[in-house]
Amino acid sequence: MPEREGEQMSVAWATLRRTWTMTGRAYPWSYAVGCLLIGVFTLGLSYLGLHAIGGGSVAEDFTARTGGADYLGYIAIGAAGYMFTVRMLLWSSKALITEQRQGTLAALLIAPAGRLPYLLGFTGFALLNTAVEVGLLGGFAAVLGVTLPAWHPLAALAGVLALTAAVFAVAVVLGALMIVAGEAHISQNTVFLAVSLLCGITFPNSYLPAPARWLAELLPVTSAMDVLRDALGQGRPLAELAPRLVTCLALSAGYLLLGLRLLPAAERRAVERSF
Repeated sequence: MPEREGEQMSVAWATLRRTWTMTGRAYPWSYAVGCLLIGVFTLGLSYLGLHAIGGGSVAEDFTARTGGADYLGYIAIGAAGYMFTVRMLLWSSKALITEQRQGTLAALLIAPAGRLPYLLGFTGFALLNTAVEVGLLGGFAAVLGVTLPAWHPLAALAGVLALTAAVFAVAVVLGALMIVAGEAHISQNTVFLAVSLLCGITFPNSYLPAPARWLAELLPVTSAMDVLRDALGQGRPLAELAPRLVTCLALSAGYLLLGLRLLPAAERRAVERSF
C-alpha cells in the first residue's frame, strides 16, 4: 500500500512538472489576461456603479440578504472566486481533451498511471498558476480601497480548500463530457454561465426564483462560495461555517465519484472515435 501511494504521488508530481515546463515555454497569455480582465472589469464597473449611481450606499434589501453593507467587498470576493473557478476549470477539465487534440490520449490510457493522480497533478499546477492571477486581482481591489477587516484566517483557508475541492470535482465530470463530445468551448462556457448566475458571484442568489435556487444548491461551488464569503466578509469562525462546509464536501465527493465512474467509458468512446 505505501508503494502504491508513492507511485500515485510520483505520477501527480511528474504531471505537475511536465505541465509547468510545457506552459513555461508557451504560456497562454490570452487566457490569463482575458480571465484577469473579467475580474478587473467586474470590480471597476461595480466601483463606478456604487459611487456614480448608488451614491456610495446600498439598499437595505442588499444589506439584509448579505449581512453587511460592504458592496465592493462582496463583489471582490465574488470576482476572485469566479476567476479562481474559471481558471481552475480551464486547466483541469481540459487536461484530457488537450491530450486528445495532441494525439497523446491513447498513449496516456495505456501508460501504467492512474487517472486520478494525473488529474491531481494537473490541478496542482492550475492551483499554483491561478493563485498568482487571483493575487493580481486582489492587488487591483486594494487599489480601489477594498478591505477585509473582519476576515477569519482558519475559516478562509477552509473556504479556499472547499472551493478547490468543488472545482476539481466539477472539472472531472466536465472533462469526461468534453472528451465524449469532442469539444470544449460549449461545455465549459455553459458551466461558467451557470456558476456566474447561480452561485452568488455578483449578487445574492436569494434574489433568484425558487427553482434556480434549488439548482444552485446542486452545485458545490455555491456552498463553497458561501463559506469563503462568510469567512472573508463576515469574519465568521469555522464552527459556524461547518454546515455549509459539510454540504460542499458531500457534493464534491458525489461529483468526483460520478466523474471517475464516467471517465473509463468516456475514454473508450474518445479512442473509438479517433480510430
